[in-house]
Amino acid sequence: MSTQAKPSPKPTIKPKEGSPETNPPALPRKVLVIDIGGTNVKILASGETDPRKFSSGPSMTPRQMVRQVRHLARDWTYDAVVLGYPGAVTNGRPAAEPKNLGSGWTTFDFQKAFGCAVQIVNDAAMQAIGSYEGGRMLFLGLGTGLGSALITDGVLVPMELAHLRYKKGRTYEDYVGQRGLKRLGKKKWRRAVLDVMTSLKHALLADYVVVGGGNAKRLATLPDWARLGNNHNAFIGGFRLWETFWDQRPMCLICPSSAHTQPHAASANVRPSP
Repeated sequence: MSTQAKPSPKPTIKPKEGSPETNPPALPRKVLVIDIGGTNVKILASGETDPRKFSSGPSMTPRQMVRQVRHLARDWTYDAVVLGYPGAVTNGRPAAEPKNLGSGWTTFDFQKAFGCAVQIVNDAAMQAIGSYEGGRMLFLGLGTGLGSALITDGVLVPMELAHLRYKKGRTYEDYVGQRGLKRLGKKKWRRAVLDVMTSLKHALLADYVVVGGGNAKRLATLPDWARLGNNHNAFIGGFRLWETFWDQRPMCLICPSSAHTQPHAASANVRPSP
Protein backbone atom coordinates (compact mmCIF):
# COMPACT_ATOMS: atom_id res chain seq x y z
CA MET A 1 0.00 0.00 0.00
CA SER A 2 1.31 3.44 -0.95
CA THR A 3 0.56 6.86 0.44
CA GLN A 4 1.06 10.30 -1.00
CA ALA A 5 4.54 11.59 -0.31
CA LYS A 6 4.42 14.26 2.39
CA PRO A 7 7.21 16.12 4.19
CA SER A 8 7.96 14.75 7.62
CA PRO A 9 7.36 16.68 10.85
CA LYS A 10 10.28 18.21 12.66
CA PRO A 11 11.66 15.87 15.38
CA THR A 12 13.37 16.92 18.58
CA ILE A 13 16.24 15.34 20.48
CA LYS A 14 17.60 15.13 23.98
CA PRO A 15 20.77 13.69 25.52
CA LYS A 16 20.85 10.13 26.76
CA GLU A 17 19.80 9.99 30.40
CA GLY A 18 22.53 8.94 32.78
CA SER A 19 25.38 9.73 30.42
CA PRO A 20 28.46 11.03 32.20
CA GLU A 21 29.10 14.70 31.56
CA THR A 22 32.19 15.84 33.40
CA ASN A 23 33.39 19.33 32.51
CA PRO A 24 31.72 19.48 29.08
CA PRO A 25 33.20 22.02 26.67
CA ALA A 26 31.43 25.33 26.28
CA LEU A 27 28.90 25.39 23.48
CA PRO A 28 29.36 27.98 20.77
CA ARG A 29 26.85 30.81 20.81
CA LYS A 30 26.41 30.88 17.05
CA VAL A 31 26.84 28.00 14.61
CA LEU A 32 27.09 28.26 10.82
CA VAL A 33 25.89 25.13 9.04
CA ILE A 34 27.11 24.56 5.48
CA ASP A 35 25.37 21.94 3.34
CA ILE A 36 27.56 21.20 0.32
CA GLY A 37 25.92 19.61 -2.70
CA GLY A 38 27.00 18.90 -6.23
CA THR A 39 24.70 21.64 -7.54
CA ASN A 40 24.40 24.17 -4.71
CA VAL A 41 25.95 25.10 -1.38
CA LYS A 42 23.38 26.17 1.23
CA ILE A 43 24.16 27.90 4.51
CA LEU A 44 22.25 28.89 7.64
CA ALA A 45 23.38 30.36 10.95
CA SER A 46 21.85 29.98 14.40
CA GLY A 47 19.05 32.48 14.90
CA GLU A 48 18.53 33.06 11.17
CA THR A 49 15.39 31.89 9.37
CA ASP A 50 16.25 32.02 5.67
CA PRO A 51 19.03 29.85 4.20
CA ARG A 52 21.29 31.33 1.55
CA LYS A 53 22.88 29.49 -1.34
CA PHE A 54 25.22 29.67 -4.29
CA SER A 55 26.06 27.33 -7.15
CA SER A 56 28.78 24.71 -6.71
CA GLY A 57 29.60 22.39 -9.63
CA PRO A 58 32.39 20.03 -10.71
CA SER A 59 35.19 22.63 -10.59
CA MET A 60 34.54 24.10 -7.14
CA THR A 61 37.53 23.76 -4.80
CA PRO A 62 37.37 24.04 -1.00
CA ARG A 63 39.14 27.40 -1.12
CA GLN A 64 36.51 28.75 -3.53
CA MET A 65 33.75 27.35 -1.32
CA VAL A 66 35.14 29.03 1.80
CA ARG A 67 35.56 32.35 0.01
CA GLN A 68 31.96 32.34 -1.24
CA VAL A 69 30.56 31.19 2.11
CA ARG A 70 32.39 33.93 3.99
CA HIS A 71 31.12 36.51 1.52
CA LEU A 72 27.54 35.23 1.63
CA ALA A 73 27.54 35.10 5.45
CA ARG A 74 29.39 38.40 5.92
CA ASP A 75 26.52 39.96 7.90
CA TRP A 76 25.98 36.87 10.11
CA THR A 77 27.88 36.20 13.32
CA TYR A 78 29.13 32.70 14.17
CA ASP A 79 31.91 31.14 16.19
CA ALA A 80 31.69 27.52 14.96
CA VAL A 81 31.06 25.81 11.65
CA VAL A 82 29.48 22.48 10.71
CA LEU A 83 30.33 21.28 7.22
CA GLY A 84 28.08 18.75 5.50
CA TYR A 85 30.51 17.09 3.08
CA PRO A 86 29.32 15.12 -0.01
CA GLY A 87 31.60 12.13 0.54
CA ALA A 88 33.11 9.81 3.11
CA VAL A 89 34.33 11.40 6.36
CA THR A 90 36.76 9.62 8.70
CA ASN A 91 37.96 11.00 12.04
CA GLY A 92 36.41 14.35 11.25
CA ARG A 93 38.22 14.71 7.90
CA PRO A 94 37.15 14.10 4.29
CA ALA A 95 38.41 10.60 3.47
CA ALA A 96 38.18 10.94 -0.30
CA GLU A 97 37.72 13.64 -2.89
CA PRO A 98 34.06 14.31 -3.78
CA LYS A 99 32.77 12.82 -7.02
CA ASN A 100 30.90 15.92 -8.16
CA LEU A 101 33.21 18.77 -7.09
CA GLY A 102 36.78 19.94 -7.66
CA SER A 103 39.87 18.61 -5.88
CA GLY A 104 41.84 19.47 -2.75
CA TRP A 105 39.23 18.66 -0.10
CA THR A 106 41.09 15.91 1.76
CA THR A 107 44.07 18.10 2.65
CA PHE A 108 42.41 21.48 3.10
CA ASP A 109 42.60 23.16 6.53
CA PHE A 110 38.99 24.26 7.06
CA GLN A 111 39.52 25.44 10.62
CA LYS A 112 42.29 27.79 9.55
CA ALA A 113 40.29 29.01 6.58
CA PHE A 114 37.20 29.85 8.66
CA GLY A 115 39.15 30.99 11.70
CA CYS A 116 37.00 29.01 14.14
CA ALA A 117 36.15 25.47 15.24
CA VAL A 118 34.88 23.26 12.40
CA GLN A 119 33.11 19.90 12.50
CA ILE A 120 32.88 17.90 9.27
CA VAL A 121 30.25 15.22 8.72
CA ASN A 122 28.90 13.42 5.69
CA ASP A 123 26.06 15.49 4.22
CA ALA A 124 23.58 12.61 4.19
CA ALA A 125 24.45 11.79 7.80
CA MET A 126 23.84 15.42 8.75
CA GLN A 127 20.34 15.37 7.24
CA ALA A 128 19.71 11.94 8.76
CA ILE A 129 20.48 13.30 12.24
CA GLY A 130 17.93 16.04 11.67
CA SER A 131 15.31 13.56 10.43
CA TYR A 132 15.60 10.82 13.05
CA GLU A 133 12.58 9.87 15.16
CA GLY A 134 13.74 6.67 16.85
CA GLY A 135 14.21 2.99 15.97
CA ARG A 136 16.31 1.96 12.99
CA MET A 137 16.11 4.54 10.24
CA LEU A 138 17.64 4.40 6.77
CA PHE A 139 18.15 7.79 5.17
CA LEU A 140 18.55 8.11 1.39
CA GLY A 141 19.37 11.48 -0.16
CA LEU A 142 18.29 11.87 -3.78
CA GLY A 143 20.29 14.73 -5.23
CA THR A 144 23.13 15.04 -7.69
CA GLY A 145 24.24 11.66 -6.36
CA LEU A 146 22.89 9.30 -3.70
CA GLY A 147 23.58 9.97 -0.04
CA SER A 148 22.96 7.37 2.64
CA ALA A 149 23.11 6.92 6.39
CA LEU A 150 21.71 4.54 8.99
CA ILE A 151 20.76 5.45 12.55
CA THR A 152 19.90 2.56 14.82
CA ASP A 153 18.75 3.24 18.37
CA GLY A 154 20.52 6.59 18.28
CA VAL A 155 23.81 5.35 16.86
CA LEU A 156 24.82 7.00 13.60
CA VAL A 157 26.37 4.82 10.89
CA PRO A 158 27.44 6.92 7.87
CA MET A 159 27.32 4.84 4.70
CA GLU A 160 28.58 5.03 1.13
CA LEU A 161 26.09 2.97 -0.85
CA ALA A 162 26.03 5.19 -3.93
CA HIS A 163 28.85 3.51 -5.83
CA LEU A 164 27.96 -0.11 -5.11
CA ARG A 165 26.97 -2.08 -8.20
CA TYR A 166 23.21 -2.24 -8.70
CA LYS A 167 22.47 -3.82 -12.09
CA LYS A 168 23.62 -3.86 -15.72
CA GLY A 169 27.09 -2.75 -14.64
CA ARG A 170 25.74 0.47 -13.17
CA THR A 171 25.70 1.71 -9.58
CA TYR A 172 22.83 2.75 -7.33
CA GLU A 173 23.74 6.37 -8.01
CA ASP A 174 23.63 5.77 -11.77
CA TYR A 175 19.97 4.82 -11.40
CA VAL A 176 18.57 7.08 -8.68
CA GLY A 177 20.91 10.09 -8.81
CA GLN A 178 20.54 13.03 -11.18
CA ARG A 179 22.16 11.13 -14.05
CA GLY A 180 19.64 8.34 -13.65
CA LEU A 181 16.72 10.76 -13.67
CA LYS A 182 17.91 12.28 -16.94
CA ARG A 183 18.66 8.91 -18.55
CA LEU A 184 15.54 7.05 -17.44
CA GLY A 185 12.92 9.76 -17.34
CA LYS A 186 10.70 10.47 -14.35
CA LYS A 187 8.43 7.40 -14.58
CA LYS A 188 11.22 4.78 -14.80
CA TRP A 189 13.32 6.72 -12.31
CA ARG A 190 10.52 6.55 -9.75
CA ARG A 191 10.31 2.78 -10.20
CA ALA A 192 14.08 2.50 -9.74
CA VAL A 193 13.92 4.58 -6.55
CA LEU A 194 11.19 2.33 -5.12
CA ASP A 195 13.17 -0.79 -5.97
CA VAL A 196 16.35 0.58 -4.40
CA MET A 197 14.51 1.75 -1.29
CA THR A 198 12.84 -1.63 -0.85
CA SER A 199 16.04 -3.64 -1.39
CA LEU A 200 18.12 -1.52 1.01
CA LYS A 201 15.39 -1.47 3.67
CA HIS A 202 15.28 -5.27 3.69
CA ALA A 203 19.06 -5.66 3.55
CA LEU A 204 19.67 -3.27 6.46
CA LEU A 205 16.60 -4.32 8.49
CA ALA A 206 15.41 -0.73 8.71
CA ASP A 207 12.14 0.08 10.47
CA TYR A 208 11.50 2.93 8.08
CA VAL A 209 13.12 4.94 5.31
CA VAL A 210 13.40 8.71 5.07
CA VAL A 211 13.95 10.07 1.57
CA GLY A 212 15.55 13.50 1.33
CA GLY A 213 17.56 15.50 -1.14
CA GLY A 214 16.53 17.87 -3.89
CA ASN A 215 14.89 15.22 -6.07
CA ALA A 216 12.78 13.65 -3.31
CA LYS A 217 9.98 16.06 -4.21
CA ARG A 218 9.71 14.33 -7.59
CA LEU A 219 8.31 11.20 -5.97
CA ALA A 220 4.52 11.01 -6.28
CA THR A 221 3.82 8.29 -3.69
CA LEU A 222 5.74 6.35 -1.06
CA PRO A 223 5.17 3.03 0.72
CA ASP A 224 3.70 3.15 4.22
CA TRP A 225 7.15 2.48 5.69
CA ALA A 226 8.75 5.51 4.03
CA ARG A 227 8.34 9.27 4.32
CA LEU A 228 9.74 12.38 2.73
CA GLY A 229 12.40 14.23 4.60
CA ASN A 230 12.76 17.97 4.66
CA ASN A 231 15.92 19.57 3.27
CA HIS A 232 15.88 21.96 6.21
CA ASN A 233 16.60 18.93 8.41
CA ALA A 234 20.20 19.14 7.21
CA PHE A 235 20.49 22.39 9.16
CA ILE A 236 18.79 20.83 12.19
CA GLY A 237 21.32 18.01 12.06
CA GLY A 238 24.18 20.47 11.82
CA PHE A 239 23.02 22.41 14.87
CA ARG A 240 22.55 19.17 16.79
CA LEU A 241 26.14 18.16 16.22
CA TRP A 242 27.21 20.89 18.62
CA GLU A 243 24.23 20.79 20.93
CA THR A 244 24.44 17.09 21.82
CA PHE A 245 28.16 16.31 21.54
CA TRP A 246 27.97 13.66 18.85
CA ASP A 247 31.74 13.58 18.60
CA GLN A 248 32.14 12.82 22.33
CA ARG A 249 29.19 10.55 23.08
CA PRO A 250 28.65 8.24 20.11
CA MET A 251 26.06 5.99 21.75
CA CYS A 252 22.30 6.65 22.00
CA LEU A 253 22.52 10.38 21.63
CA ILE A 254 19.04 11.01 20.35
CA CYS A 255 15.63 9.74 21.24
CA PRO A 256 12.20 10.44 19.79
CA SER A 257 9.90 13.09 21.16
CA SER A 258 6.33 14.01 20.37
CA ALA A 259 7.19 17.69 20.53
CA HIS A 260 7.96 19.56 17.33
CA THR A 261 10.15 22.63 17.05
CA GLN A 262 10.95 25.21 14.43
CA PRO A 263 13.36 23.82 11.80
CA HIS A 264 16.18 26.32 12.23
CA ALA A 265 15.93 26.35 16.01
CA ALA A 266 16.05 22.55 16.34
CA SER A 267 16.66 22.26 20.07
CA ALA A 268 18.33 25.54 20.81
CA ASN A 269 17.89 25.24 24.56
CA VAL A 270 18.87 21.58 24.86
CA ARG A 271 21.83 20.97 27.12
CA PRO A 272 23.22 17.76 28.62
CA SER A 273 21.67 16.70 31.90
CA PRO A 274 23.90 17.31 34.93
